Amino acid sequence: MVKDPRKPRGKMSSYAYFVQTCREEHKKKHPEASVNFAEFSKKCSERWKTMSPKEKGKFEDMAKQDKVRYEREMKNYIPPKGQKKKRFKDPNAPKRPPSAFFLFCADFRPKVKSENPGLSIGDTAKKLGEMWNSSSAENKQPYEKKAAKLKEKYDKDIIAYRTKGKLDSGSAAAADDDEEEDDEEEGEDEDDDEDEDDE
Repeated sequence: MVKDPRKPRGKMSSYAYFVQTCREEHKKKHPEASVNFAEFSKKCSERWKTMSPKEKGKFEDMAKQDKVRYEREMKNYIPPKGQKKKRFKDPNAPKRPPSAFFLFCADFRPKVKSENPGLSIGDTAKKLGEMWNSSSAENKQPYEKKAAKLKEKYDKDIIAYRTKGKLDSGSAAAADDDEEEDDEEEGEDEDDDEDEDDE
């Protein structure tokens, strides 16, 4: 799909701002040198890990400001006709609850990490998946019960959230994507109105 040049630039994370700063520093020190990105990324990552929360703070502030900018611009952004609007996520919308497996991972991830300190994120997830699959139904039950309770609460919250009428065209997607089709038509009508205002 062709990228719309008017679409707001995506928001940057605090780490992305840090890497950008590292790049600028590197360019100043070695203007002629070409950058080996794999090596450069590794060095940035190591530096980031050893930084104090205070040092990271300024990059986190930059990321927060950029997030505000992005959300503001996305509210006013109308995609070209025929392109689906990326549904804007309302930060006040209830968050989807974790599944039983995710609750299990939260409990066992620290144990897996301490037993296998060199394990990558992917391998840790793989190991947790194997542990879950080989768990007995009895061991899975507490997680499934907890997940069901959280799901129940989420369902109630989402109904309460929707009935408050907080969903406007900008944050329509916020809640969940099950009703994407219904919202889609309403969203298009509103987009048409806004187009007319622009002319």
